[in-house]
Amino acid sequence: MISLLTVPKAQGKLAEYTRARRLATGLTQEGLAKRSGVSLPTLRKFEQKGLISLESFLKLMVVLDGLEPLLDAVKPRKKEFASIDDVLAKDNKTRKKGWRK
Repeated sequence: MISLLTVPKAQGKLAEYTRARRLATGLTQEGLAKRSGVSLPTLRKFEQKGLISLESFLKLMVVLDGLEPLLDAVKPRKKEFASIDDVLAKDNKTRKKGWRK
């Protein structure tokens, strides 16, 4: 599947959605920074430019009750079949290693 979403746009969307969650909970930037353990300058940089470390982002999500939905979003999904031939041809083994470099 081809996506028209670029990495910088995705970072901006994550920052936008995180800011909206913060505002919906009534927290100021200072309050969220203090509760999450993320420094205020880091939080401001994230909300303005979308730049943050994964660890800091996850700390914000813990406070904003977004960690479980985030983990759900990246959880591997079972492949859906397009036809009966796909079902019959399915290899019943689950791969534990990748095959492409």
